[in-house]
Amino acid sequence: MSGPGADLTALADRIGHRFTDESLLRRALAHRSWCAETPGAISNERLEFLGDAVLGWAIADMVYHRYDVAEGQLTDLRKSVVNAIALADVAQELGLGPHIMLGRGEAAAGGSDKPSILSDAFEAVLGAVYLDGGAEAAYGMVERLVMPRMPETADAMDQFDQKTQLQELSARAGRGAPVYEVTSRGPDHAKSFHAIVRVDGEVIGEGDGRSKKAAEQAAATQACQTFV
Repeated sequence: MSGPGADLTALADRIGHRFTDESLLRRALAHRSWCAETPGAISNERLEFLGDAVLGWAIADMVYHRYDVAEGQLTDLRKSVVNAIALADVAQELGLGPHIMLGRGEAAAGGSDKPSILSDAFEAVLGAVYLDGGAEAAYGMVERLVMPRMPETADAMDQFDQKTQLQELSARAGRGAPVYEVTSRGPDHAKSFHAIVRVDGEVIGEGDGRSKKAAEQAAATQACQTFV
């Protein structure tokens, strides 16, 4: 039966890494809410920090070598998979949710289905794989599980829309639709725009651009990276 304390062999098989030190995988699944109720427990936050850095490195290396495009497009390609929505989807496909150890309140609130918790857990698991198997093992995990979500060609990035991603993320979290507020400054021939995006009245992202659309996209991009 899956759940906290359950046998993690099948999960490790889906991840594609057989742990020498299985305690690393268990720690990667320990949410801070569970640790607050469990004396002596260590949360997955440090592993998440490490996994986030490893993910950034691996994806940057892969897109650099696989796509002959300008820096801006490389950044967009990276953002297409390094965001809470994409990583939460990977975590769900792996079946991480039932294994995440949550505090009673968080569990009752459906925490195992929250994109922010799922994506954080995925990064923590990646950090655990890195510590247990090294850079090659972690790189392979990213290549197997994350890179297949990358657009096949750079031209596909024309369809990549951070505003749509944010709207989907907000809906999955059971929150309201994003609302944008855009202001402009400068003369007509050289205007710049600043956008703020709110969800349920809370400012969750800001961004600038040479057009209203670009500013809104920039704000949505920031919001997707920090959405909770």
